[in-house]
Amino acid sequence: MADLQLTQSFSMLALNAQRSLEMTTAKKVALRCIAAAVILEVYLDKGFTPTKKQIALKKDVLEQSHTMLYQEIILKSLARQNAKKSWDLNTWLKRASMLPGSTLKKLEQAVSGSLKELGLLEEIPHLLGCDLYFHSAGVSIKEYRSDIQEYSSISESIRAEILEDGPVTDETICMLWLLRESGCMHDFFSRNELDIVSARMYKLYQGAPLATALYPIRIHRGIELAVKQFFRMKKGAVKTQAGSGLNFLFPILERSQAVFIDMEAMFSNPAARLHDVKQRLESNGHTVTVLQEGQIPTIKIDNIVYQAIPHAIYGRVPIHGVRLIPKPLI
Repeated sequence: MADLQLTQSFSMLALNAQRSLEMTTAKKVALRCIAAAVILEVYLDKGFTPTKKQIALKKDVLEQSHTMLYQEIILKSLARQNAKKSWDLNTWLKRASMLPGSTLKKLEQAVSGSLKELGLLEEIPHLLGCDLYFHSAGVSIKEYRSDIQEYSSISESIRAEILEDGPVTDETICMLWLLRESGCMHDFFSRNELDIVSARMYKLYQGAPLATALYPIRIHRGIELAVKQFFRMKKGAVKTQAGSGLNFLFPILERSQAVFIDMEAMFSNPAARLHDVKQRLESNGHTVTVLQEGQIPTIKIDNIVYQAIPHAIYGRVPIHGVRLIPKPLI
């Protein structure tokens, strides 16, 4: 596992499968949370000095030789808003998340650049490029793909810490908050697991000073616009204990899209159909792992698991093929 900063680790999860050339709503939400991750990263590295109820950025933070470019972009932008460089943590995080689109674009270039230099992030043809309509129209779309091994290592590390009854690091406390605010919790935990996550976060809120300060803070001011479904799971899975004053609702941000891959043969046998789908995807630069064969195979494309469902589009001439649907965690 690479020795990554908090912002880089979160960016590996948040930027994966995002369109790299366009500022979609989903990517804007991710970048706002990446900007907040910069503040938390500096906070964990003791880059702030407590001043009564506020924290002030230390004068030498931006002068240090190891300061990352993405840190400079966020901290200098915020410094221009406040000459004293002193706010409470809530304000620092909200101000960072509200920076203009031009700053977020610079942030994206800086953080993606740092990961590309490490060989942990690349741009490949977007999965939608394999879709019948995009493919036939010759539309070129690019997406980010995080290194598959590192992506898995980061996500499994978070899962292990929060789902097992053991100590939780400050980095994981921050990652859980960032996943919550970015609407990505459902990408990494099943509905049943979110029961455990909610209870563990509440326990951390009660006993860990960082969680006590961080978990009541909400920055997803604009995330509601991108959330297609805000309350998909049963209410009991996301409520904290009565009277706590906190609500660990996990918004859902749908980042993956159904993709239709056409076939020349009309509902060919499952093995041949799977072979054709795999060949189409790999020819477009995707890494494909077959997790389960059968009439409806389960396949992992890059870092996301899909079901390949036989499907037909009926018009003047029926078009047969496979519909790739993201498989929910259960």
